[in-house]
Amino acid sequence: MVSSSVSSARGASRHQHLILSICCTSLLLTGMDVTIVNVALPAIQGDLHANLSGLQWVLDAYTLVVASLLMLAGSSSDRFGRRRIFQIGLGLFTAGSLLCSLAQSIGQLIAFRAVQGLGASMLNPVALSIIANAFPEPKSRARAVGIWGAVAGLSLAIGPLIGGALTQAIGWRSIFWINLPIGIAAIGLAAFFVPESKAVRARRFDPVGQLLVFVCFSSLTSAVIEAPRAGWTSALILSLFVTSGIAFAGFLWYEPRRRDPLVDLRFFLSIPFSSATVLALCAFASFAGFLFLNALYLQQARGFTAFRTGLYTLPLAITMMVAAPLSGRLVGSYGTRPSLLVAGGSFLVSTLILTRLSVHTSMALLMFAYALFGVGLGMINPAITNSAVAGMPLSQAGVAAAVASTSRQVGASLGVATAGTMIATGRISGSDFTDATHPIWWIMTECAVIVLLLAWAANTGKARLSAERVAQLFDHHTA
Repeated sequence: MVSSSVSSARGASRHQHLILSICCTSLLLTGMDVTIVNVALPAIQGDLHANLSGLQWVLDAYTLVVASLLMLAGSSSDRFGRRRIFQIGLGLFTAGSLLCSLAQSIGQLIAFRAVQGLGASMLNPVALSIIANAFPEPKSRARAVGIWGAVAGLSLAIGPLIGGALTQAIGWRSIFWINLPIGIAAIGLAAFFVPESKAVRARRFDPVGQLLVFVCFSSLTSAVIEAPRAGWTSALILSLFVTSGIAFAGFLWYEPRRRDPLVDLRFFLSIPFSSATVLALCAFASFAGFLFLNALYLQQARGFTAFRTGLYTLPLAITMMVAAPLSGRLVGSYGTRPSLLVAGGSFLVSTLILTRLSVHTSMALLMFAYALFGVGLGMINPAITNSAVAGMPLSQAGVAAAVASTSRQVGASLGVATAGTMIATGRISGSDFTDATHPIWWIMTECAVIVLLLAWAANTGKARLSAERVAQLFDHHTA
């Protein structure tokens, strides 16, 4: 066992940068997928005769599966081997992409997007574990994670451009073809160059907790998406809300009674950690809703092509890429407060501008709002991760970061669900598309205010003491 570990470490050391490149490839695939599909939604709607709720499910089938299975994928990779789970994830994501390109109905596309999500849940968290194993030196690991973050920004930036160009030139199915050669190449390279690694002690599986999480998230999202069609007070919608509530209550009751819970609820006694969870929900609900609404607005309300729509998202992508590394340096030097204040202020001004959105809004003002939104997203992401792991013992930092990642995905699902539902409700009452979006922008404005409030609350002396007390709980448990 020892010789195997030494051999694995030496193999990782010899191919460090190649391993980083392979792991970044998986991030490129999943990052592009976040934005590339949004641009193609109008084309998908026309070709597959989908309604608005169908488009919502195209996005949320993916994010719901990722959100529900991130923790399971992490524990599985620790137990069965990180390279093995990483390759399985790449295989499922690539196969899901092929199936998506062959879908003949909106129902099939939604199901195949769930397959993509299953694969994606095994990629990014596992890839970060592989990187940590390949870069044992703290400084080199920090540089590797910095490159990882830059690739995340790049993938979000090029997604709309590539998606718009492919959709306009070839058709929406081609946005899934691009994943095939990249995924196949990554699977092969991982087999040759990524050494296998496992945790010394893998966390036990928690099938009951996993089921309760999935039922809670899926029932809540289903209720929000389907409510305009079925009626908010219909038996179906009320039963979905009740099911979600029961699952959530069951999770809160069951998890503290397990030795290795899916999520240790004691984390939430830390104010910085709880703040990170709320920040992730607010920021990524806003981001996912923003992408969903603007893809439809630019193409359906303004009549722009898919490629031109991708071009108009560039200010958001560029400012996000510039702001993210700057925020990382600010967080390292001054804590999360400066980054969160800039993020909250940028979100606030951007969404206030969009509360007056109409078909006559000048493109200069729209680009300014998009750029500010990108600043906010770029500034908040490093702060979320830092707040999640602040004060946590090293043994718990990975789990804490995984919970923050799950919160991002849950926020994205709820953001798309809420945005589409409010548009559908507005149209039923006779509002046009742009007027129907105004309440959503006001909700995002309220999220920006929450970010500003948490910039203060997460950085007080009381918050730091709460993180220290939680760290002591786990230190005592380990001892």
